[in-house]
Amino acid sequence: MSSTVASNTPQDAPEHCPGVGSEQAGKANACEGCPNQNVCATGPSGPDPDIPRITERLAGVRYKILVLSGKGGVGKSTFTANLGFALAYDASQSEPIDTEEGGPSRPARERGLHLEHLKVDEDRITQVGVVDIDVCGPSIPKIMGLEGEQIHQSMSGWSPIYVQENLAVMSIGFMLPDKDAAVIWRGPKKNGMIKQFLRDVDWSQLDYLLVDTPPGTSDEHLSIVSYLSESGIDGAIIVTTPQEIALQDVRKEINFCRKVNVPILGIVENMSGFVCPNCKGESQIFAPTSGGGKRMAEMTKVPFLGRIPLDPRIGKSSDSGVSFMELYPDSPATQAFKDIVDKIKIRLP
Repeated sequence: MSSTVASNTPQDAPEHCPGVGSEQAGKANACEGCPNQNVCATGPSGPDPDIPRITERLAGVRYKILVLSGKGGVGKSTFTANLGFALAYDASQSEPIDTEEGGPSRPARERGLHLEHLKVDEDRITQVGVVDIDVCGPSIPKIMGLEGEQIHQSMSGWSPIYVQENLAVMSIGFMLPDKDAAVIWRGPKKNGMIKQFLRDVDWSQLDYLLVDTPPGTSDEHLSIVSYLSESGIDGAIIVTTPQEIALQDVRKEINFCRKVNVPILGIVENMSGFVCPNCKGESQIFAPTSGGGKRMAEMTKVPFLGRIPLDPRIGKSSDSGVSFMELYPDSPATQAFKDIVDKIKIRLP
């Protein structure tokens, strides 16, 4: 089970750091020059009374995993969705995916189920949850085929939307009046929504809860670490692409994890070369001028989980809301993804 990984005073904080939960957080003289000064100063003061409620709500979750990247556009949400599909996949229970012109034959909303409609033997299959805390850019509902779904309220709280009987999803995308509606919120309101996703959603018993985060190392990231401070975070997966412009932001994400004591499960290099769907030949699209994700992992002493090549059908399956790995089992990207999933499972406590 999880162990507490976030402390009141982050690692490598200024010498006289008052602590993130202190009334002087972000205001004390020691806070001058700290990159998180503004966030701490505007955050809640004192212990958050909702954290014990979050801990109780997530007591049935075995592993809580953050998917991070300091850089936007590296395929983090696509990786999170396919990781969810992969962890939830059970060969004895899966049904074949029928397609029409390369897409799913059934409307996505016909596959979206609610908790009260399910008959699940929780001891027989792996239970997976995906929570999308990218409040301003929620893409998980589209990628997982749940666009147009709405959250239901039950006696035990909000019911997540189910892609299949053992894969649940929660996102602000289910609350928007239409898919093009803009979420124009300041930090406190975004943080409040993230808290609700953890405190008020009936996640029940889960083997894995995957948290898809926005780019950066700011409000949402500090909030999720704080809210899970008692229940614990089992690890973070950091996604990058090979080029240096992405790697320089990913290094910041590694430093963030170390400062807030979140263990790093490893780095995934996404879009690592292009694989032709016909001839299976591979060519470099984003040249790793500084050695790519593997070299960065070696330099920062972080495990390297593997490379996922760029297959154009990944984008197509994401637009259709289906699992790429199930739809294209022979793709080199599918095999790479399976190898990465195996390494993640091995590294979990």
